Amino acid sequence: MAGDRNPFIRHEFLLALEKHHCVGENFGWLPRHIVAYNNNQEIMGAIPLYLKYNSYGEFVFDWGWADAYQRAGLSYYPKLVCTTPYTPATGPRILTVKDSDHQQVSSLLINSALALADEHKASSLHWLFTTKPDTEHLVKHEFMLRQGYQFHWTNNNYTNFEDFLACLNSKNRKKIKRERKLVHEADIRFKVLEGQFVTEDQWRIFHRFYQSTFDRLGGYATLSLEFFLEIGNTMPDQILLVLAEKDNKTIAGAFSMLGKNTLYGRHWGCDAKYNNVHFEACYYQGIAYCIKHGIKTFEPGAQGEHKLSRGFLPARTYSTHWIRHPGFRDAIAEFLEQETKGIDMVIKDLTEHSPYKSIDKTT
Repeated sequence: MAGDRNPFIRHEFLLALEKHHCVGENFGWLPRHIVAYNNNQEIMGAIPLYLKYNSYGEFVFDWGWADAYQRAGLSYYPKLVCTTPYTPATGPRILTVKDSDHQQVSSLLINSALALADEHKASSLHWLFTTKPDTEHLVKHEFMLRQGYQFHWTNNNYTNFEDFLACLNSKNRKKIKRERKLVHEADIRFKVLEGQFVTEDQWRIFHRFYQSTFDRLGGYATLSLEFFLEIGNTMPDQILLVLAEKDNKTIAGAFSMLGKNTLYGRHWGCDAKYNNVHFEACYYQGIAYCIKHGIKTFEPGAQGEHKLSRGFLPARTYSTHWIRHPGFRDAIAEFLEQETKGIDMVIKDLTEHSPYKSIDKTT
């Protein structure tokens, strides 16, 4: 059902998370996936669903909602979340088989998720980073809409990296050239490896980098080395690993995944701080790869207004929410209305500060 549209919704990816204990009781992500069958016991659709006892690894932040529940003497957890763990990337959340009645199967899956929320006495049900079609269908089922934004790069049929730079205004073009030049002058070189060419030793090195990022910034390195090794074997055609080298030593790495028309930047780490290596490994190497291979979009992950000056423009993201408690449902609906106005203003302001020479201001 997932096909090659989005790597994070593939069975191989979700299975690797479970097999290698990246989700489960230790991290408060309990799989409760729902599968729809027809009368012949043939699969018709599915949704990736988790019972949550925290809000970690979701990237649609509802900590304030949980705090408000606690102050009112109520429990916000458990809740149900339909998403891919630790992955702030828009993708299909309601999967159906080809030639099925998508609307009918989707409604069945949504109603089944609501029934499961009742069964677990969950405070709420959340669908995160939904596509526009899934969002519209969920809103018809009276889920509340929430909007956010990320920074995405679009390939406007560039022939090479210089062609992309030529579309930027002078200030930002010079900035990127300077950053790349300094990395080159530091004698740092890069390997861009598709999944089938990544060795076990390289995975071990990257995983150490990945862990070091969490050690430095806080949080939990939930993805194990075994997880990376498995998806490297089961879905190598959707993996891209960028490794930075200096003096014959690997010093940094950036891990991305490939969809049919999108490159998704996910994780980064390094041995020590090197000026501009992060920008090169996480952004410029990815842009160059997209141009070379005709990939339309590059989504480098959540947050980060520093991405704007490097060619990434604001793009809306969507989530939908069902809240059981009537009083909190009304309060959250009012909050979302005000929050959306703020998001609209931020996106408008960011778009007006585009690094490109000219741009369609419509968002």
